Amino acid sequence: MKLPILAYGHPLLRKKSVDIEKGHEGLSKIIADMYDTMYASNGVGLAAPQVGLNIRLIVLDHTPYVEDYKEAADFKKVLINAHITEVSGDEWIFNEGCLSVPEVREDIIRKSNIHITYYDENFNFHEEDLFGINARVVQHEYDHLEGILFVDKVSPLKKVLLKRKLTDISKGYIKPAYKMIYPAQKKKHL
Repeated sequence: MKLPILAYGHPLLRKKSVDIEKGHEGLSKIIADMYDTMYASNGVGLAAPQVGLNIRLIVLDHTPYVEDYKEAADFKKVLINAHITEVSGDEWIFNEGCLSVPEVREDIIRKSNIHITYYDENFNFHEEDLFGINARVVQHEYDHLEGILFVDKVSPLKKVLLKRKLTDISKGYIKPAYKMIYPAQKKKHL
């Protein structure tokens, strides 16, 4: 089932997410619904806060990047209770977008390597070093678990220039091809 995505300005997008326990009620359905939502929205990653859940859960499928980034091959994962324990490597700029901030893309600087711990959908523990596009997308989605959006990483001048667009997003003045919940949208009265 496709879930609505919370738009920029929704307070849940600014909350730090909480770890979940093995046996979390409905977890398999939540994961399936998040994948359905991500694919229907043409995303490569989706964090639970983006669909209104304050839990540390991310789904990823980097298949669209395979042609340009060989490390993206076969990178389809569920990350539960993910924690990045180290960020290293060279800084690189990449033009990022976000399903919660539609119609906005900005060049964002991130480090090229991360060390991460997480549980998969079967609650098997993993500890991995990721690099390149895989590290970048995971950092972007991980930020959602920490209440951070990619637009927080732009320069102060860019923030001023984006202010109107971000306000329009929160009010629902944009219409992406997927369902969203807009925090500042005025209700229509009958």
